[in-house]
Amino acid sequence: MKSIRTKKIFKNKVPENILIPVFFIVLIYLLFLLYFVNHFFFNTVINGVDLSCKAHKDTDHVVRNYVKNYKLQLIERDGETEEITGQAIQMQYNKDNGIPEILRKKKPLTWGSSLFKKQKYYVKDLFIYNANALDSKTNNLNCLQKDMIEPRSVDFKYLNGSYALIKEVQGNKILKEKLYEAIKLGIANGDLKLDINEKLCYENPKHTVNSGKTQETLSLLNKYVSTNINYKFGSENEILNGEKINEWLTVDENLDVAISKTEVMKYLKELSRKYNTVGIKRNFKTSVGKTIEVEGGLYGWKIDLDAEAKALLEHIDLGETIEKEPVYAQKALSRGVDEIGGTYVEINITRQYLWFYKNGKLITQSPIVTGDPNKGNATVTGTFMLNYKQKGATLRGANYSTQVSYWMPFFGNIGIHDAGWRHSFGGQIYKNNGTHGCINTPLYVAKAIFDNIEEGIPIISYKE
Repeated sequence: MKSIRTKKIFKNKVPENILIPVFFIVLIYLLFLLYFVNHFFFNTVINGVDLSCKAHKDTDHVVRNYVKNYKLQLIERDGETEEITGQAIQMQYNKDNGIPEILRKKKPLTWGSSLFKKQKYYVKDLFIYNANALDSKTNNLNCLQKDMIEPRSVDFKYLNGSYALIKEVQGNKILKEKLYEAIKLGIANGDLKLDINEKLCYENPKHTVNSGKTQETLSLLNKYVSTNINYKFGSENEILNGEKINEWLTVDENLDVAISKTEVMKYLKELSRKYNTVGIKRNFKTSVGKTIEVEGGLYGWKIDLDAEAKALLEHIDLGETIEKEPVYAQKALSRGVDEIGGTYVEINITRQYLWFYKNGKLITQSPIVTGDPNKGNATVTGTFMLNYKQKGATLRGANYSTQVSYWMPFFGNIGIHDAGWRHSFGGQIYKNNGTHGCINTPLYVAKAIFDNIEEGIPIISYKE
């Protein structure tokens, strides 16, 4: 029986222990509810004015006092600060504003949430001021009077075989319209501090060291200048590497890299002037023992500028290390003193005589008839090469059509061929009964040359 009573008593005491704290909590809640009927909640800020727990009737006094002492501190990029005071711009509290609307919508029952959540409001036109005074004050800010340093994006400098970054310059150029708008917004919000750098009132460099594209551009530049090309010109070499290529590279405002095609072509033209041999003066030892200077003609090495420019741009784009010859429009048989070698046709116009050598051995020789100079058909002089050879060709001109057995052109329609209609060659025949520019030979000589010559073999035509 005693045990049962003890349990009963214990059970009756539990509700009392719970009800007392609950009663006090409800009481406190109701007291605060009654308080906040006529007061602002905790953490209440309107346009920067702290009205937390202030009586509604004191609103005008609190706001006017805030306006009276208002100062907006401008924090500039270099750490300097300036102030715009409410007095300087004739700042006033506008009673005809939306605060009553905030009070009307306030629900006292929800006061508890303000303990944990900021009650932040913005009322349009809560503060009014003299716009001209603000404009004047803004125009006279020290930050607008300084010597202007223009912003500059990150740059790239070639040094010791690779590119390095040159840090951007932030500068101090202020965007006046943005500054003015930021100040107006700061005042409207009742802000006490305004970091004009954070508000993007400065003109910033478009790209910085930390910009995403900066590293891409740096890598691309370094790939381009890692290119190493060893151009082979016989026994001579020309090395092209980053020391020259970096001069051809430009980076635009978007950090896009361009290779100057103009500079590439300029470089290849320099190689052409140095290594092209078409038409150059050659010292040639004749079959009669004299050494003469032969100039002109179409024989020799000639770089194909367009094709090699395209190839070179591809090599640079890939950052290749290679050894190569340039792309040639035409080639000579060799690179050397005269590039002629031991296989060639020698035409002496003065002596009206021809020799043909193959691998240094005389194959055939003969008197010839060349172009008639008195009729404006003199045979061209210079170093040429056989274009092609053809059996059974018909040669046509303005007033003639001639069939020949062996046709070997070397300059347009001028070439070596047999002339079965002639009964004699050599001497002075060419001066009164010469050709239209071709070299007439006996049939057996034309055949001997035809059987042993190939396309590209040099043909030297000269006068003593």
